[in-house]
Amino acid sequence: MSKYVENITKQLKQASVLLQRLTTSKKNEALRAMAKAIVENKEYILAENRKDLKKAKKDNLTQSFIDRLTLNAKRIKVMSDSLRAVAKLPDPVGKIILTKVRPNKMKVQKVRVPLGVVLIIYEARPNVTSDCIGLLFKTSNIGILRGGSKAMATNIAIGDTLNSSLIKVGINFSPFFVIKKPDYSITDELFKQDKNIDLVIPRGGEALIRKVTESSKIPVIKHYKGVCHIYVDKYADLSKALKICINAKVQRPSVCNAAETILVNKKCAAKFLPQLKEKLEEKNVEIRVGHKGLKIIKNVKKAKESDWKTEYLDLIVSIKVVDNLDQAVAHINKYGSHHTDCIVTEDKKAADKFLKEVDSACCFHNLSTRFSDGYQFGLGAEIGISTDKLHARGPMGLEELTTYKWLGKGSGQIRK
Repeated sequence: MSKYVENITKQLKQASVLLQRLTTSKKNEALRAMAKAIVENKEYILAENRKDLKKAKKDNLTQSFIDRLTLNAKRIKVMSDSLRAVAKLPDPVGKIILTKVRPNKMKVQKVRVPLGVVLIIYEARPNVTSDCIGLLFKTSNIGILRGGSKAMATNIAIGDTLNSSLIKVGINFSPFFVIKKPDYSITDELFKQDKNIDLVIPRGGEALIRKVTESSKIPVIKHYKGVCHIYVDKYADLSKALKICINAKVQRPSVCNAAETILVNKKCAAKFLPQLKEKLEEKNVEIRVGHKGLKIIKNVKKAKESDWKTEYLDLIVSIKVVDNLDQAVAHINKYGSHHTDCIVTEDKKAADKFLKEVDSACCFHNLSTRFSDGYQFGLGAEIGISTDKLHARGPMGLEELTTYKWLGKGSGQIRK
């Protein structure tokens, strides 16, 4: 084991004990201090971010990557607001989930406790650093954060800013560790620390998550990709559908909850598709269309089989005309990534059927897929969006960062 990893692992257990001793009020005070520090140190953080951006542009990285990497005053404010929102949320640690008093007067309780030590692996989005630190801190979990090398200067600046704010409120130990070395062998070593680290949460592209899953000896919560769909039903309000489709695709195309495929019922396709094409082209979206749709709109690319399962993370969308709701559901369950899918319809029965039968973590009715987000769900922020079914599914907030233990209380009972 390298000295760097050895030093971190030695600090983990002691820090975990100290963190669990903090009261909820103290944690909330610290979170508010973190939120304030993010804003007060905005210029420092943005200056470090510009260093990362300069290198990314020099390396000719994609525009979608650069968008994820970029911080600005608005995004800094959102980071600060998110920390304040987490401070206002109830602390799940110590919450009694269940109480039973047995016939022999033995009391059994099921109580929420921290997971322990959580390793976060992520790529280009530096706001993940503050979001994850806030959520882990509130739930009394020690965090190890390994961001991508392309965002290292920004991540270190955010981590140092938050650590300094804790010292100001009397917390003289580090409850989180931002990895400051670009060497990927550090990550490989951390993946072997199953006695010291309890969970790994990767946030990034499918290639990253598969690599983490294959390399880690520690349990991993997965989110392979976000192939999100919108199905425009024959009973849809088409003006509403148009707004939802455009927002879901173009508001921020580089993130996992952006729509990648739009399915349109054949009953409304002739009227809707020309309107959709016009609006998408205004936003410079490349359109790839299945063979039925090509009979309705021209001068677009023909979709390939691979398009139906591709997470573009860019201004590209695939469109397919389907015969009915059952065909839409079958397509989503076959090609989707179980992330977020939406139906646009004014028919309650159709909506209920879609919400019930689509096998995704988040199923929406008349709502942009861009709302699939911990902050938008009222969770304060999210540690990630899980497409697994165990132990968490969808946006992961505070409760998803806890497990539970059983407490037994008696007065001398013995088993006969």
